[in-house]
Amino acid sequence: MLGFGTLTKKVFGTPNDRKVKGTRPLVEKINALEPEFEALSDEGLKDKTEALAKRAMGGESLDDLLPEAFANCREAAKRTLGLRAYDTQLLGAIFLHQGNIAEQKTGEGKTLTATFACYLNALTGKGVHVVTVNDYLVQRDAEWMGKVFGALGLTTGVAIAGMDEEAKRDAYACDVTYATNNELGFDYLRDNMKPSIDQMVQRGHNYAIVDEVDSILIDEARTPLIISGPLQDRSEMYVTIDAIIPLIEDEHFTLDEKQKNVTFTDEGNEFLEEQLRARGLIEAEASLYDPESTSIVHHVNQGLRAHKLFAKDKDYIVRDGEVVLIDEFTGRMMAGRRLSDGLHQALEAKEGVQIQPENQTLASVTFQNYFRLYNKLAGMTGTAATEAEEFNEIYGLGVVEVPTNKPIARVDEDDQVFRTGQEKYKAMVDEIKVAHEKGQPVLVGTTSIEKSEMFAQMLSAEGIKHNVLNARQHEQEAQIIADAGKFGAVTIATNMAGRGTDIQLGGNVEMKVLEAITADPEVDPEEVRSRIEAEHEDEKQKVLAAGGLFVMASERHESRRIDNQLRGRSGRQGDPGRTSFYLSLEDDLMRIFGSDRLDKVLKTLGLEEGEAIVHPWVNKSLERAQAKVEGRNFDIRKQLLKFDDVMNDQRKVVFGQRREIMEAEDLSEITSDMRDEVVDDLIDKYMPQGSYADQWDTHGLYAAVIEHLGLNVPVIEWCDEEGVDDEQIRERLIEASDKLMAEKTEAFGTENMRSIEKQLILQAIDGKWREHLLTLEHLRSVVGFRGYAQRDPLNEYKNEAFQLFEAMLDSLRTEVTQKLALIRPMTEEERQDMLAEIAAQQQAVTQTAEDNAPPAPTAEALESGFDENDQSTWGNPGRNEACPCGSGKKFKHCHGRLT
Repeated sequence: MLGFGTLTKKVFGTPNDRKVKGTRPLVEKINALEPEFEALSDEGLKDKTEALAKRAMGGESLDDLLPEAFANCREAAKRTLGLRAYDTQLLGAIFLHQGNIAEQKTGEGKTLTATFACYLNALTGKGVHVVTVNDYLVQRDAEWMGKVFGALGLTTGVAIAGMDEEAKRDAYACDVTYATNNELGFDYLRDNMKPSIDQMVQRGHNYAIVDEVDSILIDEARTPLIISGPLQDRSEMYVTIDAIIPLIEDEHFTLDEKQKNVTFTDEGNEFLEEQLRARGLIEAEASLYDPESTSIVHHVNQGLRAHKLFAKDKDYIVRDGEVVLIDEFTGRMMAGRRLSDGLHQALEAKEGVQIQPENQTLASVTFQNYFRLYNKLAGMTGTAATEAEEFNEIYGLGVVEVPTNKPIARVDEDDQVFRTGQEKYKAMVDEIKVAHEKGQPVLVGTTSIEKSEMFAQMLSAEGIKHNVLNARQHEQEAQIIADAGKFGAVTIATNMAGRGTDIQLGGNVEMKVLEAITADPEVDPEEVRSRIEAEHEDEKQKVLAAGGLFVMASERHESRRIDNQLRGRSGRQGDPGRTSFYLSLEDDLMRIFGSDRLDKVLKTLGLEEGEAIVHPWVNKSLERAQAKVEGRNFDIRKQLLKFDDVMNDQRKVVFGQRREIMEAEDLSEITSDMRDEVVDDLIDKYMPQGSYADQWDTHGLYAAVIEHLGLNVPVIEWCDEEGVDDEQIRERLIEASDKLMAEKTEAFGTENMRSIEKQLILQAIDGKWREHLLTLEHLRSVVGFRGYAQRDPLNEYKNEAFQLFEAMLDSLRTEVTQKLALIRPMTEEERQDMLAEIAAQQQAVTQTAEDNAPPAPTAEALESGFDENDQSTWGNPGRNEACPCGSGKKFKHCHGRLT
């Protein structure tokens, strides 16, 4: 008998079905416009864009413009790329425009889908950001889809790491900008550290489409982006502590793999105290519980975490003498990303590489809070439904499953569970042999570099040719994936999430064409393409006959979504395929979540060596375990976000104020208000309200007025006058400080004074905000202990963070007022001394420059208009390119030498 829920779905359809059905008429409307747009000339497509943009900027809603805009974009894609978008791609684009996550299966053409929503939203002239996971995909997608936007009269930009500021500014000024999530976040933080508006590169946050949205907004959202500056070097301490950690035995610590936490036991603490005393790190009578030992305890805890929670070749690799983190979800290296709070230094000490100094946070933001800045946000991925609740709760994003263009023909087999890892790997190798003999391409998914390399050795021993893709082969990623669908190919990949390059049966045509043209630029591209397409068709038929791509997984991931991403590599666009998961009771997920009970059951059933248990109930049980882990991870992220939201509210205020100050022409009123408030604070402190004249601290007030206001006025005499009150003293101080600032303005000149005020306020804000971030970090690390006193740590954090923020604003007023009071114009004598010093420095530089002078320009360079005294005639050579003067040297060693 059908359940009530199942029955209603049969009658009314699921909410997702109803959304898709409700959008179909819009797709039909776009299709009906196709003949009209086919008749337009290439220039006509651009004219149409201009007309649509005028209507959008004139107030017409984008929803009304959607059918015409999509029809125009489809025609441009057809002409430039030879791709006519499927109806399902139009459906996905409509959902993207509406601010949803479009879940499209692998191979359904997400990259092209995004162009429709980008084009429509770019018509407002406010810019659109397309976000992807790495620089390669940014450049590939921008170059590929830029042809479509170019045909429509729109500009396309790329923002990646290492670009100069001018190029970045130009990229963000484009109609559509492709960028990585990291670069967008860092540019936002850097912009809010700039001294003036015209140095900022981003121009606002209008609309963003996030590719691999689950990877970026969920997996990477656990780690905030941090811009930091170096603190004092404490590398010796890390090395000393690292020598102690290997001496620690099992009874000295407890390891909780579920919570990913490690702590010292009482025996461990006693053992540590002995070791630290022996090395002179703590006094003979001192204890780890003493306040002075806080720093040592922090170092020891980080050392323990580095050794017991972080595994080499799984969580990080050592490359070129550096510890490089690995993204557990994508298997990619996270170059430049460092663990905070001294943990990265502890890993460097563990691996015996050079220890980089610890850093102080200058600015930070989480991806959750960065992407919530956008007026409208959308996302694309092949797997989002399992995290729909989190997307909705944190980002307000709905998830819509877009139907596939062709029905899925892939066979997903039940999991096979073996008792030991050895049995599992042997069964996998046997299965690969069978598939390989008939030419069926095989993709093997592993969870760590170590396991992928172990598996590679097993295949090599069997004489099976294969490719390995993990963080070590990061650069060849796209090439290895493009070849993974070839006849007889075997590919071992660590965490296949969001690779961005399709596995096409028979190999990737575009990659082959690109290779051939790169190898021989003289060749005719059309001729190469037709030859490769013919070869590809033959190979594709052989692969289809062999059963399509066979995806094998050697383990279940904590997240079902990552497993689904791996599965989704097979069966694209209605292709046949097969997927199977091979598990053992020694796998991390099975071991942590109750494999003991299952082991007893298997022993009771008399499971032979090499035999596997295969049953849908096992799948259900594993899904429940994964759902538990996902639920716990969601709770952790939600809790982190609640804490970060407190800082985010303050960040918005500070960054907003900063921007207003940069935009303002005249800040004299603000500095005047600051002075008045500083005077109020001084009066309240030294002449408390309701107190008698003989209780006033007049000497303290006199000293404070000199220190904070730069005024040497007879405060003590004023206070001794008969009948004077605090209000009169306040008025006299305000009048004297206003007079002093008026004199300074006259001495400096009004324009100079306004500029000085602006720079002083910005410097003070930046300095105070950095200190405040550090204070909040410390508060965050201790506030958890308030829970033991039955107080909610989050409420405690909110209250104290607010008080700290108020204190920061008070000290900001004082600092600005004090600095303005102390500045003064130079005397003529000081000015002459400074000019003489500058002249001496220039003489030394000139002498050095003559000794290292670049060669004189050649006659050919002079003929071409090169003038070594006019940089505008040099062009824009790269640092490693030949110098335009014709000397034959690299630019950086010639006229581009930095002096």
